Amino acid sequence: MAKARGEKLIAENRRARHDYHLLDRVEAGVVLTGTEVKSLRDGRTSLQRAYADVHDGEAWLVGVHIDEYTQGNRANHDPDRQRKLLLHRREIDRLLGQVREKGVTIVPTRMYFKDGRVKVELALARGKELHDKRRAIADRDAKRQIEREVGRRR
Repeated sequence: MAKARGEKLIAENRRARHDYHLLDRVEAGVVLTGTEVKSLRDGRTSLQRAYADVHDGEAWLVGVHIDEYTQGNRANHDPDRQRKLLLHRREIDRLLGQVREKGVTIVPTRMYFKDGRVKVELALARGKELHDKRRAIADRDAKRQIEREVGRRR
């Protein structure tokens, strides 16, 4: 049986780009149960309030909601449980060192299948101030207006 090659996006956390300055990114595997993988294949997940935490020398994904698998049995998974992240020791130590800085957190930006395995892209993030968010919205609106004007003149 041949494995599927490449990446297939499951979910994206677009809100993270709005709320945070994304600094550094790292890819991590996730420890899942069978019904979680089946539910992810249906695209039934949310990364909106998710973050990663490091404690006891292990990295954990907290706040990711993966809907229960509808054809599952009584051994179905808990939709909001913490899931262990698979990272090398030096990656965990580096993330932990940077998270100890004030105002830095780890947020998942994307969840995807890569060669048949579920991966999560984690980003070190620093929270944006309200004026930064307003400036980003104003820049985006100005760019959109310019594109509209250029389109009318053609």
